Amino acid sequence: MTTISQMETLLPQQDTDKQTTDFITHLLIEPNAIEQRLYQLNLAAAALKQSTLVVLPTGLGKTIVAMFVIANRLQAMSGKVIILSPTKPLVEQHASFLKKFMTLPPDEIIVLTGSIPPAKRIALWKDARVVVSTPQVIENDLLSHRIDLSDVIHITFDEAHRSVGNYAYVYIAEKYQSQAKDPLVLGITASPGASSEKIEEVCRNLSTSNVQVRTDDDPDVKPYVHYRDLEWRHISVPVEIKGLKDSMQRVLDNRVEQLAKLDFIDPNRKYLNKRELLDLQSRLQSGLRSGPDQRVFKAISLVAEILKVSHAIEITETQGPEALAKYFERLEHEAGSKSGSKASRRLVEDVHMRQAMYALKELDVTHPKLEIVKDIVSGQLRNNPDSRVIIFTNYRDMSELVTKNLEGVDNVRPVRFVGQASKYKDTGLTQKQQVEILDKFRSGEYNALVATSVAEEGLDIPATDLVLFYEPVPSEIRSIQRKGRTGRSHAGKVVVLVAKGTKDEAYYWSSRRKEKTMNSKIRQLGDTRNAQSLGETPGIPGTGMPGAPGTLGTLGTVLPGTSEQSGITGLPGTPEKPENPGIPGIPEQSGMTGIPEQSEMLGVPGTPEEPAEKAGQKQLLDYSGEKLQIYVDRREIRSGVARALESAGNDVILTTLEVGDYIVSDRVAIERKTDMDFLDSIIDKDRNIFGQLSDLARTYDRPVLIIEGDNLYTARQIHPNAIRGVLASIATGFGIPIISTRDAEDTAALIQVIAKREQVDEKRTPSLHGRKTAMTLSEQQEYIISSISNIGPVAARKLLQHFGSVESVMRAGPDELMEVESIGPKTAQRIREVVGSVYKG
Repeated sequence: MTTISQMETLLPQQDTDKQTTDFITHLLIEPNAIEQRLYQLNLAAAALKQSTLVVLPTGLGKTIVAMFVIANRLQAMSGKVIILSPTKPLVEQHASFLKKFMTLPPDEIIVLTGSIPPAKRIALWKDARVVVSTPQVIENDLLSHRIDLSDVIHITFDEAHRSVGNYAYVYIAEKYQSQAKDPLVLGITASPGASSEKIEEVCRNLSTSNVQVRTDDDPDVKPYVHYRDLEWRHISVPVEIKGLKDSMQRVLDNRVEQLAKLDFIDPNRKYLNKRELLDLQSRLQSGLRSGPDQRVFKAISLVAEILKVSHAIEITETQGPEALAKYFERLEHEAGSKSGSKASRRLVEDVHMRQAMYALKELDVTHPKLEIVKDIVSGQLRNNPDSRVIIFTNYRDMSELVTKNLEGVDNVRPVRFVGQASKYKDTGLTQKQQVEILDKFRSGEYNALVATSVAEEGLDIPATDLVLFYEPVPSEIRSIQRKGRTGRSHAGKVVVLVAKGTKDEAYYWSSRRKEKTMNSKIRQLGDTRNAQSLGETPGIPGTGMPGAPGTLGTLGTVLPGTSEQSGITGLPGTPEKPENPGIPGIPEQSGMTGIPEQSEMLGVPGTPEEPAEKAGQKQLLDYSGEKLQIYVDRREIRSGVARALESAGNDVILTTLEVGDYIVSDRVAIERKTDMDFLDSIIDKDRNIFGQLSDLARTYDRPVLIIEGDNLYTARQIHPNAIRGVLASIATGFGIPIISTRDAEDTAALIQVIAKREQVDEKRTPSLHGRKTAMTLSEQQEYIISSISNIGPVAARKLLQHFGSVESVMRAGPDELMEVESIGPKTAQRIREVVGSVYKG
């Protein structure tokens, strides 16, 4: 293994008589470009000695630390390095930074995204020295055996707190340790989490044996910390808005009373918080496993109604009438749909809920937060026209309302910035659109970014002087990330709006408490992990900066004149328990590695911005015989099953399967459904599980259905006999055996056993054959339109809905095409080019 002292002989040195220099000097870093900061040099030095998790406040140069490590590894060793970041905008940001400040030829620093064809990605990978990518692309290419990590000499995991559960970071880190000759990992984050267990899980999953921590108060950091003024502005809720709550409160009290009459809660209880409701919901669902019980079914439905009404009340008080109107619209839509829950239908039919809906239509008042946002933002931009402002909202509805409220205000040029997922009457942004919006925000074409959680992590817009929270967030990670969008290159301000006497106040106290707890845990972890191993931190080769002669203080901070400590090896602890999924239609979740602070409550309309990943220990498959070949449908890659199969040594071939999800021989094809998927396919005619299984049985002699999960009879309010009826039809009508598994790892183990039986015992080989049943007319029409380059199935449906027929789409001119949502000039021109160009075959 190449050591730091060895690398010093390979890199140019500055005059060691100088104790400080103004800029970093390194062969691979542009001269006179990067200011020399002692804490960054010492962090990089520690990270070059061993795989390290670096915890550094926002705006203090985590990417610079990563660049120091990358430059030294590339200078000292042959091979390539990877820097991974969770989103395409962050990937583009890192790539731009490295191309600007490193002396490598630009074509040696590449960006890999899913939009690049696989063959081109392989070619780019082959010649690259620095690869900047989202983890999903690298995971996909590893599973598809397009690349391996044997010649990768370093990986930086940006926003490393995501490295838990089934997130792609975990798989990549595992493969890196097994494939690389000399692996070195750097994890960087500003907010690792409030619990020691969470931090230790991150370290364990990334195989980092050292934790380096800096805080704003450390002596070597403090000179570079820009003042960030924090204002908590408490706002009174108008009596008219509070009046909307009264009718809904009657509904809430009635449902709680009914729960008490069923003996599921103490009759003296008048209120249950979200955690209590979720715990009760879980216990009720578990109770159904022993058999149907009408009391339990009734109680589950009551809990769902309580959750919905509680959420409506919270929206009323903290967001305002406009947001409540959108929520009621979704509730009525759900109630009217065939797949809607009974709880939704009962609520919209309840006389008191109807009263609230009617009163809302007559209400002529807005939440004062909207006007306050307008005043704060317009004042900031009036006084400082070159400034940038970011307004964070937990809800997509509010991001739309705030943006519209700011339009037309002098000096304010607002733009909405949300995630990719499309929801009921709400189309998300593509990654390309996100990048374009951020570029225009940086350039000043827009100066007010109204964003959900998608903008919380990592975005570096130095001109951002003001960050405004429309409401507090209870998550310490999300709160720190939001605040970190300002005060990066100069002083900044953060304003948090808190509606008095509402959930805002609870989130206000929760966030403050959790931030203090996290800082305390980080310090404790730094004390524990760094106090066990002594040794002097060397300087960064080629920087002209010798190691500080003292010690690496209690938090790994190198302080001149003190003795030095370094990190330790070994990480005790257990993974954090999975949290409840988030409440649909309420705050958008931050993408924080699937650790949402807001719990999803079953039956509430809408979905979180970012779905949560489940935390859990990896179960290793123990089969070690002949290598098995398993074809896996590409759409299964997110399940974790393909990852587990590949990690066990199987030859996993990702492809697009017409029939089935896993093919293990010429006669055995496997369809996998989670318990939720299976239940949804029963009540949603568009899912058509019988059509899928009919194709499976028609095409393969030995079809198998795997239902994964333990909540088949409890996850939905469907009578167990109805579920049993469907299972009986599948088993007897189609002759398909049904096997139940616990989770993705259990499913992978079962598939592996079936594959071994077929390929080893029966000497059969996998064979792909069969196609789906012929498409319907509408499917064929969608297929024709979506076959045009850059037109996906969603855009194809929108075009057909707008024009009515394939012929009308083909006849439409560019201007007519651009009237359709999501069809821009380039796409319209491409359609016209394909339709109108002369064939030259």
